[in-house]
Amino acid sequence: MIVGKLEIAIKINQLPQAKTVENGWQQFDICDGRIISVTVQPEVRKKLTDAQASYPQWVGAITGKLGQETENRFVLKEPNIQVFGRKPKPEAIATPGAA
Repeated sequence: MIVGKLEIAIKINQLPQAKTVENGWQQFDICDGRIISVTVQPEVRKKLTDAQASYPQWVGAITGKLGQETENRFVLKEPNIQVFGRKPKPEAIATPGAA
C-alpha cells in the first residue's frame, strides 16, 4: 500500500451567502447531496465577490482536504479558491436550409 493525499475540488458559479465568524473569517455552505462547510479569510472570499462583480459568467474552484464529518455535512480543511471568468457561448444562428 502507498500513501496518498485526498483532496476535494468543488466547482461553483454562484456567489454563496456567507456569515462572519471568529476573527472576521467568512463561512459558507455548499450543497451537493451533502453539505460542505467552508471557512476562509475575507481576502480569499473576496475572489468570489470580485468575480461576481467583474464577469457576467464565472466559475470558482474551491479545493481543500476532507475535514471533520458529521451526520450530513463535512468541513473543508485548508480551503483555497481560484476564480475563472467565462466567455458566454455564442448563440447558435439557424441557417436556412440546414437540417
